[in-house]
Amino acid sequence: MTIKLIAIDIDDTLLNSKGELLPSTITAVKAARDAGIKVVLCTGRPLAGAKPYLDALGLAGDDQYVITYNGAVIESIDGRIVAKHLIDNAHYRQMTAFGQQHHVPFNVLDAESTIYTADRDVNWVTVVQAWENKAGLLVRDPDDLPADFQIAKGLFVGEGPQLDAVEDLVKTTFGDELYVVRAATNFLELMHTGVNKGQAVQDLAAELQIQADEVMALGDEQNDLPMFAFAGTAVAMGNGSAVAKEHADAVTATNDADGVAKAIRKWALTD
Repeated sequence: MTIKLIAIDIDDTLLNSKGELLPSTITAVKAARDAGIKVVLCTGRPLAGAKPYLDALGLAGDDQYVITYNGAVIESIDGRIVAKHLIDNAHYRQMTAFGQQHHVPFNVLDAESTIYTADRDVNWVTVVQAWENKAGLLVRDPDDLPADFQIAKGLFVGEGPQLDAVEDLVKTTFGDELYVVRAATNFLELMHTGVNKGQAVQDLAAELQIQADEVMALGDEQNDLPMFAFAGTAVAMGNGSAVAKEHADAVTATNDADGVAKAIRKWALTD
């Protein structure tokens, strides 16, 4: 089946280990676009954190799309919302209480890319996250925000062993109401129930009248597994986690060895 949509994770997939776009990736994405294939960045980042790469890849206009916050928001690059699934201030209150009780740093992002935390001693991961995503960072208690304040996603952050120790408890505490996923070593993320990259890719494909077997997904981590499950062709990066490789149909080269470009040319540009 001809590939009509390619969903690509950003961190450790689209970008190399230095956080850069390889020239080969830019060239391959352009070739895919020239062939009429929709190339959709599908990321845990907010739009502000994805925008530089959308621009560098020449992805623009109302007929091009981006999936942000691990699937909580689907929109055209011009800003037309296809779908948005947010959570409310009550969950920020619950995350604050959990983080303080268990001494786990945390933050939340609103739909405008701003990061909020009630941590007075802001964790280094949150600082790096704000810098990478070009996002504002505000220290606010839940009571400082309106009752109708909405969140795109929440994150418990910190060193890997620290999150390992609380991951099961976070899932037990929040899992009945929210989707919880270990997106990376330093990120344990919480979104609206039913929100994940796979559901978002499925919803966008339906909007574009594209079938699952016409979709290719590229990723490297646990939060990419739902889009692997939906896509007809699921490709894990050579630098990806063992679980990502286990759930993929194929494995490409690493993000430092033209993995995205090689995958696009092998499985999408087959003519």
